[in-house]
Amino acid sequence: MERTPTKASAWERIQENTFTRWVNEHLKSVNKTITSLETDLSDGIILISLIEVLSGMTLPRYNKKPSFRSQKLENVSVVLRFLEENEQIKIVNIDSTDIVDSKLKLILGLLWSLILHYSILLPLWEGEDGDLGHGCKSGSNPKHKLFGWIKNKIPGFSLNNFTSDWNDGRALGALVDAMGPGLCPDWSDWNPKDALKNVSGTMTLATDWLNVPQLIKPEDVVDSNVDELSMMTYLSQFPKATLKPNAPLHPSVNSNRVRCYGLGIEPTGVVCYVPISFTVETFSAGKGDVKVSIENPKGQLELAEVKFNIDGSETYTVKYTPKMEGMHKVNVLFAGEEVPNSPYIVNVEATVGDFRKVSTSGPGLEPTGVMVGRPTYFDVCTKDAGKGQLQVIVFDQQNNRNTTICRLKKASEYIYRCQYVTQTVGIHSINIFFSGQQIPYSPFSVTVSPGKTC
Repeated sequence: MERTPTKASAWERIQENTFTRWVNEHLKSVNKTITSLETDLSDGIILISLIEVLSGMTLPRYNKKPSFRSQKLENVSVVLRFLEENEQIKIVNIDSTDIVDSKLKLILGLLWSLILHYSILLPLWEGEDGDLGHGCKSGSNPKHKLFGWIKNKIPGFSLNNFTSDWNDGRALGALVDAMGPGLCPDWSDWNPKDALKNVSGTMTLATDWLNVPQLIKPEDVVDSNVDELSMMTYLSQFPKATLKPNAPLHPSVNSNRVRCYGLGIEPTGVVCYVPISFTVETFSAGKGDVKVSIENPKGQLELAEVKFNIDGSETYTVKYTPKMEGMHKVNVLFAGEEVPNSPYIVNVEATVGDFRKVSTSGPGLEPTGVMVGRPTYFDVCTKDAGKGQLQVIVFDQQNNRNTTICRLKKASEYIYRCQYVTQTVGIHSINIFFSGQQIPYSPFSVTVSPGKTC
């Protein structure tokens, strides 16, 4: 369960969520998991399992079903003694009561000591100086070790910290591409303003093809106040990352694979001064920027808002508000090239009509007189209502709209005739919409009778 901001500070929330994921990644091998660092470690059982996984050793005898406080304290004491005596990890200002009493900040401190030792200091990383690794666990600075390894992997990137240098995603893209050449070949061309898009896509690639779990959320990485310890925890996984077979290396950019859909690119149905949108899906097209321009009938460009969505389909939502009626051209470019069917021709209609000025007449709207299985009709007049879309929906007594056959056609410039045939008896609801609004007196209540028999 993710911790949400309450009284806890932002860094504490991020750290707790990151450290929880780190613990669960290691507990996978023994089929265990936790949801709360505050409470799930208090009896020492999960904590002992975690240390056994990390150290590869079996801890001394402990109480496997602690029910008393004294038993929980002894279990945690077993862990702390093992860490100090066997693993030479200095545990400062933390004792067993802090863990049993669920003191979160001290629990986070203990876990950070474990991360430093088992994820940063202890492992011998490929490409490391020969004097580091197992021999460095008591003397080397873990921050310098991780920093040095990363700078060795991406020497062309200027790095100074584990916080702000990672906000826009380019450093992360460079690191992922270094671990899997071709996964992020264009990281240097990324726009720093697209930070969330850069980070989200890169972290997904790292998870899918380098086996690097997302211990921290993309939203937290792009935060200007990103927690340093959480970033170090996440980045400490990269030295042991391995590239999976069939990874999408050196992906080619293909604008023909872009898919656009939505009301904003339909030939009709768009109305002046009413916001409209459509979706651009780029999942299989490679890496590239989406650019959209709206050209009105006078050849002028109108504003279009393009927003990247964090989803598995690499989609963008495009919103615009046309300001004049007539034919508009919606141009969609991906990586500088037109996508299929672009430009889209959209006929923008005048301002939405007034539903209050629509009138009706005809036997099909009378309270009685309609018989099951027999055609009936009514007319809708929009003469003074202006332009707008007309829609008719008929519900039967069971609130089912599929039992009535309904056809709407234009009889003259302002008159629409609706013919329908009911299939069931009982009270039917005739709903008439103009420009998305129910017209006056709608819905109409019509009682359908069985009809006359011979």
